[in-house]
Amino acid sequence: MSLLTVSNLSHGFGDRAIFDDVSFRLLQGEHIGLIGANGEGKSTFMNIITGKLVPDAGKTEWAKRTRVGYLDQHTELKQGMTIRDVLRTAFQYLYDMEAEMNELFAKMGEVDPEELEKLLEETGQIQDALTNNDFYTIDAKVEEIANGLGLDEYGLERDVHDLSGGQRTKVLLAKLLLEKPDILLLDEPTNYLDVEHIEWLRNYLLAYDHSFILVSHDIPFLNSVVNLIYHMENQALTRYPGDYDEFQRVYEMKKQQLEAAYKKQQKEIANLKDFVARNKANAATSKMAMSRQKKLDKMDVIELDAEKPKPTFDFKQARTPGKYLFETNELVIGYGEPLSRPLNLAMERGQKLALSGANGIGKTTLLRSILGEIPAVDGSVELGDHLHIGYFEQEIKGESQNTCIDEIWDEFPHMTQQEVRASLAKCGLTRKHIESKVQVLSGGEKAKVRLCKLMNKETNLLVLDEPTNHLDRDAKEELKRALKEYKGSVLLISHEPDFYQDVVTDVWNCEDWTTKVF
Repeated sequence: MSLLTVSNLSHGFGDRAIFDDVSFRLLQGEHIGLIGANGEGKSTFMNIITGKLVPDAGKTEWAKRTRVGYLDQHTELKQGMTIRDVLRTAFQYLYDMEAEMNELFAKMGEVDPEELEKLLEETGQIQDALTNNDFYTIDAKVEEIANGLGLDEYGLERDVHDLSGGQRTKVLLAKLLLEKPDILLLDEPTNYLDVEHIEWLRNYLLAYDHSFILVSHDIPFLNSVVNLIYHMENQALTRYPGDYDEFQRVYEMKKQQLEAAYKKQQKEIANLKDFVARNKANAATSKMAMSRQKKLDKMDVIELDAEKPKPTFDFKQARTPGKYLFETNELVIGYGEPLSRPLNLAMERGQKLALSGANGIGKTTLLRSILGEIPAVDGSVELGDHLHIGYFEQEIKGESQNTCIDEIWDEFPHMTQQEVRASLAKCGLTRKHIESKVQVLSGGEKAKVRLCKLMNKETNLLVLDEPTNHLDRDAKEELKRALKEYKGSVLLISHEPDFYQDVVTDVWNCEDWTTKVF
């Protein structure tokens, strides 16, 4: 049974085409991995099928009475609501049914026996529906999912407005899982999740009876939970049965076969053209030349897709700093309330450090406290001499109205337009991306623009807060190489040990000093 049918979909932004006559079907029980390089249109596709975006052409049709759940990390959470309040909204339809039932009970004292019989039958049906949907065990279900994703560590009575990006994502994910929709649409669900809770989500999806579409650049996670891959490339969507490894095998084989056929055909074309050129003027051989020309004219010429530009990241080196990059003296971090015990930390020149630990314990708060962006609750931080810091923030507030060119120019006005374009292209952005507004780019493309800024700044300390969120595989591998070769120091937060293990010299486990109870 087809739960979702997409027919002849075409869409673009300005003169940049994203989809060209794409069709797609989602069947019951399919666990789909939606993959593709940054900017190929994965999030755009999700926005179209959820009705958030109207396509230029084509149509999207859901099966009747299909309940769809979409993890949208841009959803607003209202100030004044607790985590528990938000999770309970997953059962709003049941609370509405209970309210309707109570209204019917209130009417029963005012009606005749015949009407009473009807009301009793109606309330009985509602009561059965509430029981069958576990209405009377809602709190237990909320606790179960909250515990699985680690929300109980923050306290379920905490105001959602006070949550970090990672905590907020967990709340939205927990709410979605509690809704138990017929179809889950998950766009980068492991961003901001720590290792323990990625594993919990993995087990949940493995046991999930319904269908889901998963967008993720976390290859080990993707590989372990999907049974079907749809690959977005060059405005097309191609279906590959099996997991990501099987897709890679088949994709590479098809690519090699196409390249071999292309080379063989190009050789044949060259031979035919050469024969025609040499023989068309000769009366004795002109008929043969005409025959070869007709063959050329009728030939279905194989075309290879243009190679996508791959990023090259290289960070400029500033002068050598002092021996100590920073030292903390009895530093207590937090926003009003302490998130840590008093800390006496020091980072030396040449160190490359990763901060590890669960979400919400203060990793980002520590970075921002060291950089002086937020005041300490207590204690102090002393920065070293001759520091030139490049900071990649986890979350950027607000949307830039600039084009990519202006975004770089605003920060580096001395650069020529050609230098700006070359610098953005080096980060893997095409001409159409470079001329587009930043706000229409994908998450991965926006990250590349921000990395472009870091590359053009002379630094001796890179402070990177979840830099791989949204980056595709090629960009992650290139960033990893660049950080390994970088002669300066690195202070890094990442939820991907596979990314940072070969980069860093030391790992600081922040759970050793947090005031949070685990």
